[in-house]
This record gives sequence, C-alpha cells and structure tokens, in this order.
Amino acid sequence: MNNLKLEDIFGALRNPPTDARRKVITEAYNLAMEAHKGQKRRSGEDYVQHPIAVAKILAEIGMGGKTIAAGLLHDVPEDTATTLADVEKKFGSEIAALVDGVTKLGKIKLRGSHEEYFLENLRKMLLAMASDIRVIIIKLADRLHNMQTLQYNPPEKQLRIAHETMEVFAPIANRLGMGEIKTQLQDLAFMYLDPENFKLVKEMEEKDQAERDKYVQRAIKELEEELKKEGIQVVRTDGRAKSIYSLYLKLLKHDMDINRIYDLSAVRIILPEVADCYEALGIVHKKYRPMIGRIKDYISLPKPNGYQSIHTTVFGPDGKILEIQIRTVKMDNEAEFGIAAHWIYSESKKKKNWRDLLFKKKRPEPEKELGWVKQLREWQNEIGRDDEEFIQGLKIDFFKNHIFAFTPRGDIIDLPEDSTPIDFAYAIHSEIGSHATGAKADGKMIPLDSPIKNGQVLEILTSKDRKSPNTDWLKFVKTSAAKSHIRRELRKE
Repeated sequence: MNNLKLEDIFGALRNPPTDARRKVITEAYNLAMEAHKGQKRRSGEDYVQHPIAVAKILAEIGMGGKTIAAGLLHDVPEDTATTLADVEKKFGSEIAALVDGVTKLGKIKLRGSHEEYFLENLRKMLLAMASDIRVIIIKLADRLHNMQTLQYNPPEKQLRIAHETMEVFAPIANRLGMGEIKTQLQDLAFMYLDPENFKLVKEMEEKDQAERDKYVQRAIKELEEELKKEGIQVVRTDGRAKSIYSLYLKLLKHDMDINRIYDLSAVRIILPEVADCYEALGIVHKKYRPMIGRIKDYISLPKPNGYQSIHTTVFGPDGKILEIQIRTVKMDNEAEFGIAAHWIYSESKKKKNWRDLLFKKKRPEPEKELGWVKQLREWQNEIGRDDEEFIQGLKIDFFKNHIFAFTPRGDIIDLPEDSTPIDFAYAIHSEIGSHATGAKADGKMIPLDSPIKNGQVLEILTSKDRKSPNTDWLKFVKTSAAKSHIRRELRKE
C-alpha cells in the first residue's frame, strides 16, 4: 500500500496553489495527522490515509482550499479527541460548517431496517445538499475512497454499502454532472452487487481490447492529420473505453451480444472554442461517412446536468463503426467534474481577471447553476410527509435522467425521462394541466400518455369546458408535481 503524503494532495491540484491555499491545506493536514495518530483502518494502514485520500480526490476534481481542508478534517470531530469547536477556533466557521455537514451526513445510514428511517435520512441528505453543495461533494469523495477499499469489510457490510452507492450516491454524482465519479462508483458497486456479470462483462471488454486500442490510435492519427491540414488547432485527442457497468446496461438491451454495440471504441477530440467543434464535425464527416440518425448535438441542447458535447457515429478506418465526441476544454472539465468544475473556473478567474475587478463584474455564484437544488427544497415542502409519494417522486424526479422539451414560445421545460404531455402541461402551470384536452409534438397530434422525446416542441391544447383533470392521468404521469396537482383537484371535486 502506498502511503499518501501532503505533497500528493498538492500534486493533484488543478490550479497551482496560492500561499493562502497552501497554508490552510497544510494546517488541516497537520491537525489530521495529530488527531488520528495511532488509529488504524480495517486494512491495517494508518487511519489518516483515508482523509488524505479524500482530500486528494477533492484536489483532482478541482475543489478549493477550504473544501480540501474540510476533506482532511471530515472525521476529526467524530473519531478523535479534537472537537468541532477546536476546528472552528483554528479554521473559522466556514470550514467548521463543512466538516459538521459531512459529520451529520455520516450518521445517516441510508439503509435502515425501516423504510421511514431510510426516507428521513434521504431527506436530511438532500437538504444538506441544498444548503451547501460542497458538503455533498466531500461526501462523494469520502464514499469513492470507501468503495476503493471495500474489500477489507465483512461481506454483509460490503453489500449494504455497495447497494447504497448504486441507489443513492452514483445517481447524485450523475445529477451533479460528475461523470468521472459516477462511473467509478457504479463500476465499484457493480463488482460487489453482481460479481458474476461484472466478471463476464470485464472479460468480454478485455478480449479484443488491444486490437481496439490499436484501431483507436490509428483513427486518432488520421483525424489529427486531417484537422491540422484544415487549420484546426486541437488541444488533445484521446481514446475512451466504456465503463463496465454502462457496457453491461447496453449489453442487456442487445441480448448480451457485444458485436451489436457501436460505441465500444470512441475518440474524443478536445478543441479551444465552440465554433471549432462544429467546424471539426464537418471535417470528420468529410473524412469518415457518418451513420444516419446517430449525430447528437448536446452543445446546442445540453443534458439537464449540464453535459455538453457533439457525438457522432461514423464508419472509421476500414469501414469499422466508431463513435467520436467533440467538445471544448471547458465542456470536457464539466463532463468529468460537473458542478465541481465551477470551482476550477472561479479559482483561475480570481487570479487572472483584473478586467472584471476593474469593471466591478461579479463572479457568477454557483447557486445559479443549481436551479434544481432550489427546486428540490420547494418540492420537499410541497410534498410534505407522504413517504410513499416522496420516495417515488425522488426516484423519478431526482435520480432519473432528464430531458428538455420546448413550449411553442421557446421556453425550456426540464422533465424526467418518459414524462408525458400532461407532466409538461403541469410544469408550465397547474391551470394548463387541469384544462388539457390534447397535445401536439412538433406540430403533430400525440396521445396524452405518450413519452416526450428530448428536444420536442410541445403545444398543449386546452378547453374551458374541461373543469378538472381526468382520474386516468394518475396512471401514467411521471412527475410528483403533476400527481399532487391532479390529486388536489380531484379531492376538491
């Protein structure tokens, strides 16, 4: 086992540390070393290796000095003689509040024997999220390291933690746009929850891995030459292997036949500006014939967690199918680190942007990017305490992938996948929902229970004669907002 040290944390930082940042991280490191002295983990290594590993993960994803310091101290008040008051005295209220938030989340066992405890705990977790997103980011780093060292726990504990990770932590990472952490959490949890399929898929993927790598390198070389010839400056290109769990989900759809999966090998092209991405797409399609219907433009229509990129599937060298992803450096950071990327940019802006200071421009607060956290708070208040409804709504509204649909005026409505025109109508206004009689998608009439597709323009037809919602709607609507409005109206009846 490699022992991690302070320098490993500094080495992992996405931006060179300022003096103040170096100081706060060093002081937190020293306190953690002192407080955890003599404590061991189940693996036999010094306990302090865990908070250092958590801090290193936080540094890698671009978090600031205070968050990294809180990561180093996250187990101190709970497991050592040093109290939260001691932490506050030495590091101030902001770091102490982060440590306290993580400590409180640590007490939440997300799998109680009773469903209502589980719900209560999820609520606490989600509210902690809404008050300071950094608490959840530290918690995700903590969970990732615990999953990486899960083999030292007894089997029943391994299963409980892996289950919780797959059900709760991976979906939260996904919702925060933290693709890298989501992927690692899913793969690690899958390994414990379904070892047979994990082994099967891993072997399938590794079988022709060397050949695929060689193929991808050849495609990269050809593409780089082509882009250079056309005067496009490429920041970098790399190959990307599919994660084991996402490959497993794809295999399930294709009768476990790996030959039917198109995006096993993918090339990622990273460019400086958005305009370069579209120009590069044209050059790629001139070089390799695109597959019809397989171009996805997530730059003009991002995924709801903020993910942006252009995906295209082409017939690459030797006519073999290849997926290509094209995005800017900023999009790439955001795809990997999600909401955490905000701190990378605010850190680098702080240093460089004297113009902003001169013209008194305010840095955008991370709050702006977290509309759904506010929505979560309102939604919790609205749902109140009906537990069954809360857990169903949570599974659907919060953890599912989302889609965007447009009103005829071009307003964007963000909905969970498989939402229907009735969900869309209630998302605009309860009056429109209750008086809905029909729906058009892209100008064509569609049934009120049909699932909406990403990017569709929806027009809801209403009638004053319709006095209340239809009882049958409850059978197919997906969002908790639509359900509660329909129930409320029907109760009035």
